[in-house]
Amino acid sequence: RSVSQVPVAEGKSVQQTVEILTRKLELLGAEKQGTFCVDCETYHTAASTISSQGQTGKLMYVMHNSEYPLSCFALFENGPCLIADANFDILMVKLKGFFQNAKANKIESRGTRYQYCDFLVKVGTVTMGPSARGISVEVEYCPCVIANDCWNLLMEFMQSFMGNHTPGIPSVFGTKHDSIYSPADTMVQYMELFNKIRKQQQVPVAGIR
Repeated sequence: RSVSQVPVAEGKSVQQTVEILTRKLELLGAEKQGTFCVDCETYHTAASTISSQGQTGKLMYVMHNSEYPLSCFALFENGPCLIADANFDILMVKLKGFFQNAKANKIESRGTRYQYCDFLVKVGTVTMGPSARGISVEVEYCPCVIANDCWNLLMEFMQSFMGNHTPGIPSVFGTKHDSIYSPADTMVQYMELFNKIRKQQQVPVAGIR
């Protein structure tokens, strides 16, 4: 799977750019297959833990993906990804002495799933609070689980509707080589995308409403 950001088209809003992308997919012959949602909450190391143990503060991202409704993903930047059951959120409440929820930082991508032959495409609007912040596109080639075996095919398909905005090889692929791609690799890509969009919001971006 490839998860990437598509810039907002010049003179268009986020929603209008999403509609342009989905129209291209539908013209190719892709069919709607329901909706999807990926969300991410940020937790930071509690101040009491940092001062008492002399550690530097760390961020942890607790994420959910509607493709895996019974799972919860906990990721550290540049670190491991823990896959737990859905009750992990309750555990985080009990760990508030160690990790505190940065509530204003919740971010999610929500949109429509499309099936085109062996490809699954999800075009999502990325939101923080009430406002749209960007656009995510996730593309999966369903028959293959080895990234290196299908990347060229995946890229060729993405070019058919993403054009110049077709992404390069995701950084997570570099560590996989010929090993099996896992759901955690998808969540790492979403984490990187969300962090990139958060940083972009520190500077005003034309065309985003």
